[in-house]
Amino acid sequence: ILYTNDVHTYIDHKSPKLTYAAIAAMKQGYVDEGKPVLLVDAGDHIQGTAYGSMDDGATIIELMNEAGYDIATLGNHEFDYGMARAKAIIKEADFPYVSCNWVDLRTGLRVLPAVKLFPAGGKWIAFVGITTPESFTKSTPAYFMNAKQTKYIYDILGGDDGRKLYDAVQKAIDKAKTLGADIIIGLGHLGVDPSSSPWTSEDVIANTTGFDAFIDGHSHTVMENKRVYDAAGKPVTLTQTGSYLANVGKMTIAEDGAITTELISTADVSDAAVAATAEAWINDVDAMLGEQIATTDIKFYISDPATGKRRIRMGETNLGDFVADGIYTYFNEVEQLDCDIAMMNGGGIRIDVDAGKWTFKTCKQISPFGNVACLMSVTGKQIQDALEFGARFVGPEGKENGGFLHVAGATYEIHTDIPNTVLTDDKNVWMGSATGTPRVQNVRIYNKKTGTYEPLDLNRTYALAGMNYTLRNLGDGFAMFDGAELIKDYVSEDYLVMSTYAMIFDAVSDVPVLSSANSPLASYPGYLLNYENPYGAGRIQVV
Repeated sequence: ILYTNDVHTYIDHKSPKLTYAAIAAMKQGYVDEGKPVLLVDAGDHIQGTAYGSMDDGATIIELMNEAGYDIATLGNHEFDYGMARAKAIIKEADFPYVSCNWVDLRTGLRVLPAVKLFPAGGKWIAFVGITTPESFTKSTPAYFMNAKQTKYIYDILGGDDGRKLYDAVQKAIDKAKTLGADIIIGLGHLGVDPSSSPWTSEDVIANTTGFDAFIDGHSHTVMENKRVYDAAGKPVTLTQTGSYLANVGKMTIAEDGAITTELISTADVSDAAVAATAEAWINDVDAMLGEQIATTDIKFYISDPATGKRRIRMGETNLGDFVADGIYTYFNEVEQLDCDIAMMNGGGIRIDVDAGKWTFKTCKQISPFGNVACLMSVTGKQIQDALEFGARFVGPEGKENGGFLHVAGATYEIHTDIPNTVLTDDKNVWMGSATGTPRVQNVRIYNKKTGTYEPLDLNRTYALAGMNYTLRNLGDGFAMFDGAELIKDYVSEDYLVMSTYAMIFDAVSDVPVLSSANSPLASYPGYLLNYENPYGAGRIQVV
């Protein structure tokens, strides 16, 4: 069994790094040797770079079809282009998708089969598909709701204590046994990140019986073979390849049922037809987005340069500031709509950017989701609630949260010694303000007329800009803006907002130079700008 996970549309690798063409040739090699072989994917394959977002994943599915995938499960990012597109992708695939815990609440039925069996080597191998319940807040909750966004019409079973998920998985395992499976393998997009508990693959294995192995995704973990014990004390092989085609997994099932795994990072083989499809699409996208729009001597970070670990979801970075400034500037300087504050969720900012030239593709790689900017009239209390909700996991343990908010036109403090008391539901969607002392304090809003920062007035109305993912569609669970007045929506896609900001910097030799001094906001007296510092301008103080 060859397996991939979290490819995230990284298709432009050069040999001997892995590509879909290489994986196709690897599979064909086993076929030519007369060995039964299956090729499977554990989710998050259609979103991540411009090569996915420019056609909503259509070419990625074409590549997977040509590569000969036999089965896949849905990751949370398979929903990023909307529910209709997710269902269309399932139809476009020549391989089946499985998920035991995605249900239609209108009928009470599963949307997809829970189990798929394959004959191989005289045995029946069953795959149980499992999708992370985090899909609600790590994609867009509104996609799982009715058109009026008044109720959920789809659920991905999880439960506060994980029981709904475990029960769905156990029923699927039992069904596989009834159907005559000799080997039962979990094909899950759950991950092992503690922040995903109680819905991790380790949690599922520990609370069920019957798995022989589990192919996982979601947490981007390089895990060749971990032994996890199920509820009956049986060891189960748990494996994951990492992400971005850094590895392809190879699971071997011996005649006696023994299972071994290895991760392969390079290949010197390639399928010509698959390679041609990939190259044509890469060239098309690069041509569409390849125009240089700016240059910089600064490296922009989502990671901590000291540790290399991702920081954008738990602390300020210069790229977080830059993206938020782009939204703020777009409404103030392009739309001329007098925006008071802009917010940008850290999970929507995806890559470090080296010094050098910026193109439209650079911006598309930073923000590949196709979300659009909007401006809303909100109260100071709603702003406080949003910042508090975004900061609820910040602390010495460094727990990631895609909803961590970067800001423009504002500053705030996070007091990590104060416990989080924000109310959330079982899908981690905001339900109410903090019941105790707020962790977020000293919120200050920039006054463009006076050039000073003034304390947030909870009762005043402010013009708040951001992406509709966060402000309108419950993305990352932000529900406190329900009922807020919409000033303007659908002004531009996320990457085009950023591109516009980059292009209106002061130009040198006709090419805008991205630096603090050249920012359009440098003319705002007192505005906090410091792109040269990887850790940002000091807008967010963690106390």
